Amino acid sequence: MDELYRYLWYFFIYAFLGWCSEVCFAAAKNGRFVNRGFLNGPWCPIYGSGVCIVVFCLTPLRGSVPLLFVGSVLLTSALELVTGFVLEKLFQQKWWDYSDMPFNIGGYVCLLFSLVWGLACLLIMNVFHPMVARLVDWLPHTLGVGLLCALGAVMLADLAATVSTILKLNEKLRRLDELAGRIRSASDDIGTVLSDGTLSLAEKSAAVGEALEEKKADRAQKRALYEQEDAERKAAREKALERRRAALQELKAANDELLATYHFGQKRLLRAFPGMKSTRHSEALEQMKQRLKNLKK
Repeated sequence: MDELYRYLWYFFIYAFLGWCSEVCFAAAKNGRFVNRGFLNGPWCPIYGSGVCIVVFCLTPLRGSVPLLFVGSVLLTSALELVTGFVLEKLFQQKWWDYSDMPFNIGGYVCLLFSLVWGLACLLIMNVFHPMVARLVDWLPHTLGVGLLCALGAVMLADLAATVSTILKLNEKLRRLDELAGRIRSASDDIGTVLSDGTLSLAEKSAAVGEALEEKKADRAQKRALYEQEDAERKAAREKALERRRAALQELKAANDELLATYHFGQKRLLRAFPGMKSTRHSEALEQMKQRLKNLKK
C-alpha cells in the first residue's frame, strides 16, 4: 500500500508539472495563456502516467545513462502511441498529429519528440525525482491520503465533464455536417432552377424562330402564346427560387447560430489542441476552428 500511495502522488505531481510545461510552451509559442491538456484542471494525466511508468520500470537503470535514455524513449513513445490511438477510437478525434514530422508512426509519435521525452526523463530521474520522492515521504501520511482522495474525486469529476463536452462537440459537428449538406443541396436546387429556366427559354426562342420562318401568317398568334407561357414560367420559377432562397437563408442562419454556440469546455479543447482532427466530421471541425480564429482577431 505504501508503494501505491507513493506512485499516486508521483502521478499527480508529474501530471501537474507536465501541465505547467505545456502551458509554458504554449505561452512561448502563442504569446498568451492556453489551458493545455485533455482535462480542464491543471493536470496532464499522460505526463503523470509516463513518469510513473519510467520510474517503476527504469529505476534499476539509473546508473546507466544510455540504457535509461533508450528505455525512456521506448516507454514514453509506446504510451503516447497507445494513448493517441485509444483516444481517437473512443472519441473520433485525433488530438495531436505528427504526420508532417519525419519518422512518425501514424502521426501519433515521431522521432524528434520521442528523443525529447528521453532527454526529459533523464533530467527527471537524475535531478527532479529524488526531490519529489523526498517531498512525498515528508508529507504526513494521513494528510497525504486525504489529499489524494480529494484530488482523485476532482479529477474523476473533471474527466466526466470532459467526456460530456467531447460527446456534445461530436454531436455539434454531426449537425454542422448535416446542415452543410442541406445548404449544398439547396444551392444546387437554385442552380438547377436557374439553368432549367435558361435552357427552356433558349429552346422556346429557337422553336418560335423556326415557326416564324415557316408560317409568317401565324407570327402574332405564336408570339402572344409564347409570351404568355413564358410569363407563367417566369412567375413559377421566381416563386420556386424565392422558396429555395428562403430555405437557404434559414439553413445558413441555423449554421451560424450553431457555430456561435459553445458548450462548457469546447472552446478550451479547440484552443488546447489546434492540430485536432475529426475522423468523421473534418469539414465541420475546420469550420469551427476557423470561426474561433476569426473571433480572436
